Amino acid sequence: MIYFNNIPNQYLSAAVLIPWLESLAYFYRVKINNLHYNFVNESALLKMNQNYLNHDTHTDIITFSYVAIPSVEAEIFISIDRMRENATLHSESIENEMLRLISHGFLHCVGYNDGTEEEKLIMKEEENRCINMFHVKQEKNV
Repeated sequence: MIYFNNIPNQYLSAAVLIPWLESLAYFYRVKINNLHYNFVNESALLKMNQNYLNHDTHTDIITFSYVAIPSVEAEIFISIDRMRENATLHSESIENEMLRLISHGFLHCVGYNDGTEEEKLIMKEEENRCINMFHVKQEKNV
């Protein structure tokens, strides 16, 4: 099951995101058992970053993955404030930034990391692939 908590519906709804995530699971050959996306404010995510990861910095996303591949059981927390800031900073639509963050968390669950510069490049490529898959699917449904 895939859940969205406090999703800012003015951008994208769970109704379009869930089938996309299911198609990503098929593409990456994993089974989603429980995947929770939680949209929170910047201060809540900072507190989580401090308490659980011992990082005293703001972030846009934190992923807690609880099982090994090929299963996905995770809680993902996304800062709504950072999502909007990132969209402006990168001259991106908020919808695409939202897709980037959702896919970023999912990709962590399927084995992608972003600790090194090389891993960051690979992660970015995979995020772009995921976003493109969303837009192709939406175009087919129009």
